[in-house]
Amino acid sequence: MVVPPGPTRRTRRQLPRGLPLGFAGATVLAQILYPLTSGGPRNGLTVLTVLLFAAASLTAAWRRYGRSYALVLLAVTAGVGFVAEAVGVATGLPFGDYAYAGTLGPRLLGVPLVIPLAWTMMAYPARVVGRVCAGSAAGRVVVGAVALASWDVFLDPQMTDAGHWRFTAADGPTLTGIPLVNYAGWLLVAVLLMAALELLLPAEPDRPTPAADAVPLGLYLWTYASSLLANLAFFGRPDVALTGGLVMGVPVALLVWSLRSRTATRT
Repeated sequence: MVVPPGPTRRTRRQLPRGLPLGFAGATVLAQILYPLTSGGPRNGLTVLTVLLFAAASLTAAWRRYGRSYALVLLAVTAGVGFVAEAVGVATGLPFGDYAYAGTLGPRLLGVPLVIPLAWTMMAYPARVVGRVCAGSAAGRVVVGAVALASWDVFLDPQMTDAGHWRFTAADGPTLTGIPLVNYAGWLLVAVLLMAALELLLPAEPDRPTPAADAVPLGLYLWTYASSLLANLAFFGRPDVALTGGLVMGVPVALLVWSLRSRTATRT
């Protein structure tokens, strides 16, 4: 059996070793500064955070699996994200009736151009979580989709409170002020996105490890912990901290358990 080769040393060296870590560190710094700003500077910091986080994810993927992998990752995640958002703004499906404000920069078809990169930035960490926790293709899709969609329980309340988008019609029951249909739509799109990545990404010759995949795994865990802290200490939303902590806590707990189990098996 021929094992698909990983990226060559030359391919890896096209990007400096510390570049993904540098982008990740800048992302963390920007998120720390976020609660300390307001108004226009906060809006600009929001866009900058997405760009830095997306750069961290894409460069980490490039360093790990090569340029072609990173380009497919960007095309699939940003493409699926943009189409889902454009359809959502135009029709109300699958997220409910909502509209973006003019606070996140230029828009195309009603969607700020930075929004597809927000799908990219978290899709790769969620994909890595799925690969850590599941061995089968179906398992990777399901766990990755839950890892991605559960983040929205933190994201949507924060962004609607900041005025970046709003839901324009009542769409049934809500959770922390956000229509439940929105979360169902996120899960649907996340499943489709993870299935597309499973089918279209170049071969990944090995499974993720804490050392080799420190950037995406670290950013995923940081997103969870910082979202909890921010809602408790800065945003005054203990309800979001509780619901987000429980919902996103499921894939986080599964990730930690899987990493510990694999470490114990090696020793």
